[in-house]
Amino acid sequence: MTAACATRPPVPDAAGGDAFQIEQDLAGTHVARGEFRAITGLRRGFTATLNGSSDGTTFTLVEDFVYDDGERDRKTWRLERVAPGEYTGTREDVVGEARGYQDGDVFRLEYDIILPSEKGKGRKLRFRDVLANSGDGAVVNNATVGWFGFRVGSVSLVIEPEGVSAD
Repeated sequence: MTAACATRPPVPDAAGGDAFQIEQDLAGTHVARGEFRAITGLRRGFTATLNGSSDGTTFTLVEDFVYDDGERDRKTWRLERVAPGEYTGTREDVVGEARGYQDGDVFRLEYDIILPSEKGKGRKLRFRDVLANSGDGAVVNNATVGWFGFRVGSVSLVIEPEGVSAD
């Protein structure tokens, strides 16, 4: 039963190289390619263009998503450094505040969102992301998605500087 719980994702297998630093490693324009996978078998691929910038205290990351079915979406993270290696953050769909923190060579980001539903007010889901440098210039982001403490899905993506192809 505990294997099904929405625990923190482990450090990605592809992690290597220098410690991930969000304000450095996601500054500028990047392209992310990834997929959401639900325990029901549903899969939804996407590509996102990411634009990151910092004013010294707040790191802003604008995410422009294009899903495989053609849907488009934009989300904007605002992560404020509250202590060395610690952040609080907001995004349009985040309930309350997100918490980000350095954990050795990786960065962890934990937050809740309301996933809209055609049948009512939606579902509150818990995301737990871990971001790491892959050692080849890319960033690997793996996340677990939980609902009432149970793992209901995962997200995996590779983020590369604009102009670099994963092919």
